[in-house]
Amino acid sequence: MYRFRDCEVDPRGFVLRRGGDQVRVERQVFGVLVHLIEHRDRVVPKVELLDAVWGNRFVSESALTSRLKDARRAVGDDGHRQEVIATVHGVGYRFVAAVEVMGDPGLPPVPAARMVQEIHYCDSPDGVRLAFAVCGEGPPLVKAANWLTHLDHEWSSVIWRHWIQWLAGAHYLVRYDERGSGLSDWDVSEFGLDAWVEDLEVVADSAGVDRFPLLGVSQGGAVAIEYAVRHPDRVSRLVLVGAYSRGRLARATSDEERQEASLDLALGRVSWRRDDATFRQVFASQFLPDAPRETWDAFNELQRATTSVENVVRFLDAFAHIDVSAVAPNVRCPTLIVHARRDIRVPESQAHELAKLIPGSRLVFLDSGNHIITEHEAAWPVLVSEVNRFLAN
Repeated sequence: MYRFRDCEVDPRGFVLRRGGDQVRVERQVFGVLVHLIEHRDRVVPKVELLDAVWGNRFVSESALTSRLKDARRAVGDDGHRQEVIATVHGVGYRFVAAVEVMGDPGLPPVPAARMVQEIHYCDSPDGVRLAFAVCGEGPPLVKAANWLTHLDHEWSSVIWRHWIQWLAGAHYLVRYDERGSGLSDWDVSEFGLDAWVEDLEVVADSAGVDRFPLLGVSQGGAVAIEYAVRHPDRVSRLVLVGAYSRGRLARATSDEERQEASLDLALGRVSWRRDDATFRQVFASQFLPDAPRETWDAFNELQRATTSVENVVRFLDAFAHIDVSAVAPNVRCPTLIVHARRDIRVPESQAHELAKLIPGSRLVFLDSGNHIITEHEAAWPVLVSEVNRFLAN
């Protein structure tokens, strides 16, 4: 983290504070600011800033000028004073304010220049075209696919971008869109655990990573568990966040629980087939009850862009029947389980079950009700710190 004047910048958390209050800025504005801070020992050429922040996308210098103006405004500077960001005419820009580096071994900064992803494609054994992305530098880290991802949209979405920036800050991050969603093929015949594990196998092989820690979020946790059992030589550590071993129907033991699970599925089928925005809002409130309304809107927007209504129904059915409880005791790598204590979609009882099933696993609860931890809640730095320390050991 960096401190200058009355400002603090947390590159990993994608947070800028001024006078103790958070300042919301666009991703490119934040990227420009961080890159200038990290290279404050020299003048940064315009071309370098364009490459670092926009990557291979073509943008004009006017776009850079606009983002610099916004960056200056966000930190209380302007083009006349230039007490924070100075223009070196004909060359580029330099960060001139005195900077204090606040070190935290659990939260290393993310160089903005690393925040460029490459998208590749590979084929599953049954011929499904799978999209995967790589970004960052360092030892590999693979994230199993989970509910409705989109490699391109989530890069700038408030739902996932802080996760990507964090994970790619110290790792060569590999993530992918599961079959039926995102940039992967939507028209597929097979949905289910075996197909998802085979997809993870293909992606890991295509990305050229041999042994790696594996992250599973939500139902991606079950896929990660199954993969770790099948490939103990490939998985060095296992991180499960908001995960479960059994889906809603698979874990229902009473008539009441089965009725509730069936009702949830029936409501989902009918509402998605009708493209009912009201249901999506209810769905968002279950995933992110502690988040503001604008985050719900962003979640809904991501869902609409990610897959077809028909596939959503198939996903809901498949997720409800997942069951890796029988194989979970065969996990042999160190395992960290992190779970929001008030999670509505996946109750904390599932975290306890995982901890009992996986030998030697460690369970950490977060003070949150969100199934996907957001960047502005108190649970976020706790999650980051716990996972970073686990992966560093």
